Amino acid sequence: MATRRLVGRVTPEERNEIQTLFERRNGLNELAKILTSNNTELYEKLVKDMGETSTKFQSWWNRMSQKYQWESTENGNWEINFDTCEVFLM
Repeated sequence: MATRRLVGRVTPEERNEIQTLFERRNGLNELAKILTSNNTELYEKLVKDMGETSTKFQSWWNRMSQKYQWESTENGNWEINFDTCEVFLM
C-alpha cells in the first residue's frame, strides 16, 4: 500500500473549488465512455470541456502547492480528503 503523509490543509472554500472540478472531471470521463464520435458536435464539445476542466484542475493544485509550500516528491502526487480539507502526499 502506498504511504501517505499529511502535508497541509486548504480552506473549505478552496476545497469546494477542487471538489467541483473533481466531480466535473469524473462526470465528463463517464460521459466519454458512452459517447461515440458519431455525434461530432457533442463529441467536440466534450473534448473541449475535458481539456478546460483538466487545465483548471491542474492549475488549482499548482496554485495551492505554491501558496502553502507543500512538500513534494518526484513520483508523488497530492490527494485531498474532501471531508477534512487535508492534503496528503502519496
